[in-house]
Amino acid sequence: MRALICGSYAYDHIMVFHDQFKNHILPDKIHILNVSFLVPDMRREYGGCAGNIAYNLNLLQSDSAVPMATVGKDFEPYAQWMDKTGVSRECIKVINEAYTGQAFITTDNDANQITAFHPGAMGFSHQNKVSEADRIAIGIISPDGKEGMLEHAQQFSQAGIPFIFDPGQGMPMFSGDELRTLLGQCTWMTVNDYEMQMFLDKTGMNPGEVSAEVEALIVTLGGKGAEIITADKTYMIPAAEVSEIRDPTGCGDAFRGGLLYGLLNDMDWEVTGRMASLMGAIKIEHHGTQNHHFTMTEFKERFNKSFGIQL
Repeated sequence: MRALICGSYAYDHIMVFHDQFKNHILPDKIHILNVSFLVPDMRREYGGCAGNIAYNLNLLQSDSAVPMATVGKDFEPYAQWMDKTGVSRECIKVINEAYTGQAFITTDNDANQITAFHPGAMGFSHQNKVSEADRIAIGIISPDGKEGMLEHAQQFSQAGIPFIFDPGQGMPMFSGDELRTLLGQCTWMTVNDYEMQMFLDKTGMNPGEVSAEVEALIVTLGGKGAEIITADKTYMIPAAEVSEIRDPTGCGDAFRGGLLYGLLNDMDWEVTGRMASLMGAIKIEHHGTQNHHFTMTEFKERFNKSFGIQL
């Protein structure tokens, strides 16, 4: 039982601004915005949506994550990291004339983020085909090159493989018609509350119409937890308690790793949603997107303590 995780691989350049963006942006001057933030702290981390989701799923269920992505000529350090952490590289394709995706993320003291992203090799993602992966029970389409996202959705649908549509920061690339087509092809959709509103605005649909198209619509609500809407019931998933908020980057990807684990193992939505919530909480306590780790015994103990439910 393996999950094919289509999406980006990237190097994350994470910078911390020791103040609040709002103190340096003049609302009446937005039309001539020219700001500079001093960021004395900077790290380069391994990231990208597919990379992060695969890392998190692999923590929960070793060898079940199969990331599919196109990467650049500078990928060797990341490849070594994947080997070290036991994440499969069988569906990673190197594009020698491009760089691996690069994200430049600045976070302020309120955990607000400003991100610039160079897609690089992501633009070649359509060269990968879903049919090239073996023993796939479930899939996810996360932000990637637009052509690749559209083609992979069609390929999952034609192959009869259920998949999650996770448009994320890639949503602005698509027209309303394209988003409606993707919604009709997927089995589940997951977005945060901001992305949900963007989806509604672009498609002209209402929440009931969206949820009627999928087996479940999962909407994350930050510190308020998440909402999982199915035909039979709406599940309110509480946020897991965190000891310290260190870095929100990659929390959504950790959450999606938990979703995939629950779906792969036929868990109910109450448990699946809480596992995903706990994955996000564990991630936010660590800097970077792939620096947290745990044993399954530790995860189960924390799950039981957080939610009062035996896992």
